[in-house]
Amino acid sequence: MPLTVRVITPDKTVWDGEVQEVILPSTSGQLGVLTGHAPLLTGLDTGVMRVRPDKDWKSIAVMGGFAEVEQDEIKVLVSSAEAGDTIDKEAAKAEYNAAQTRLEEANKGGEPREQIKAASAFKRARARFQAAGGLV
Repeated sequence: MPLTVRVITPDKTVWDGEVQEVILPSTSGQLGVLTGHAPLLTGLDTGVMRVRPDKDWKSIAVMGGFAEVEQDEIKVLVSSAEAGDTIDKEAAKAEYNAAQTRLEEANKGGEPREQIKAASAFKRARARFQAAGGLV
C-alpha cells in the first residue's frame, strides 16, 4: 500500500500523488517515512524533500513549514516549494555561488542582522541547487 503525499504552498500544489517512500528535511534532521508510519506532526527546515514514486527518487526544494503523517497520508504545508526537475540547474548554481559569497562577506562584517539574512538566503539557494541535481 503506497503513501499519498501532497506538497502544498499558499498558491499551488507542487506534488500530489502516491509514493513508496519519503524523506523529509525535518527541523531535527532527515526523517524517512514508509507505509504504516506512526502519526506525526513535525516542523520542516529549508531543504530537499525526496519522494520515491517508483524506483527513481524525485527531489523537491521546500522552504520551511510543517508535515503531518497520518494513516499513510502525508500533508506537507510549506511557504514555498519547487520540484527539482523544474529548476534551471545553471541558474540555481549561480544563485548558490552568489549566496555563498554574500554569507562569507556577512560573517566577516559581523552585523548580526545581515548574517541571519545571508544564512537564510544561502539555505534557500543550497536547497534549490541540490533539488536541481547539483552536488552540494
